[in-house]
Amino acid sequence: MTSAFAPGKIILFGEHAVVYGRPALAVPVTQVHADVEVLDSSKDGIWIDAPDIHLHAELNSLLPDHPLAAVISNFFTPLSSLHPAKRGMEGQRGVEIKISSTIPVASGLGSGAAVSVALIRALSSHLDHPMTNEQLNALAYEIEKIHHGTPSGIDNTVITYAKPVYFVKGHLIETFKVGKPFTIVIGDTGISAPTKEAVGDVHVLWEADKARWEKVFDKIGEIVKKAKEKIENGESEELGELMNQNHSLLQEMTVSSPELDRLVNAALKAGALGAKMSGGGRGGNMIALVKPETAEAVSRLLKEAGAKNTIITSIHP
Repeated sequence: MTSAFAPGKIILFGEHAVVYGRPALAVPVTQVHADVEVLDSSKDGIWIDAPDIHLHAELNSLLPDHPLAAVISNFFTPLSSLHPAKRGMEGQRGVEIKISSTIPVASGLGSGAAVSVALIRALSSHLDHPMTNEQLNALAYEIEKIHHGTPSGIDNTVITYAKPVYFVKGHLIETFKVGKPFTIVIGDTGISAPTKEAVGDVHVLWEADKARWEKVFDKIGEIVKKAKEKIENGESEELGELMNQNHSLLQEMTVSSPELDRLVNAALKAGALGAKMSGGGRGGNMIALVKPETAEAVSRLLKEAGAKNTIITSIHP
């Protein structure tokens, strides 16, 4: 048996604008993760057991564009050309892939990318075919296209490297240093919100008035650059106002929702230094910057305001 796991992630700043070439900041969230085990089995074929999505099926019964089927297919296509003896897993008698995850689906925490990364790592280990992070990241990005249509690539990148990432689409990956720990409370609306739809709607707005939205994206890009500087300098308390500004621009972009806005406002009333939606929007999660001593109180008040779940996470150097 071989196993692998991958963390969740949150976008601190820059979602949606990142699709249009502006920077974004994202960090891993290790409190939630996807886990994959690959085992030899007495049954013929490749069996996938993913109880979280009520799936127990043989690989060939899945459509080619099913994300799990696509991960496996994309993994084996280049492998088979390099090692004909390893063409697919049909040459191996019986393999079972067990997938579990504590990351809520369609919530902005990177559930799809985490499963892809963990699955690729487990397969790579099981077949003794080492892969670099760069290779793994590129493969996971191809699967993100199935999940999100025109993804930025930030989810698969921060999850693959499991480090804070300053990300600009099409540029070399840049990790960044955290000058001083800071604490984030994540509040889950409980509303499933596929990123693909929100990304598509923003694209429609952009097509209709590119000049207007390019200015909005520029403002978000400037916020991201300021936030990176504050984090690196250990001035994390000053991130709060930048979060509030970023959230206002995301509201203008129509990707927030009444539920997200309610949780953002509740966090601010509870004493958070700043708060914003995180991820694709229209549901999913929001994040609040808090002092460590107020984290539990903000978490409790978020639940009273309707959050289905909260996570307290610290971003460390």
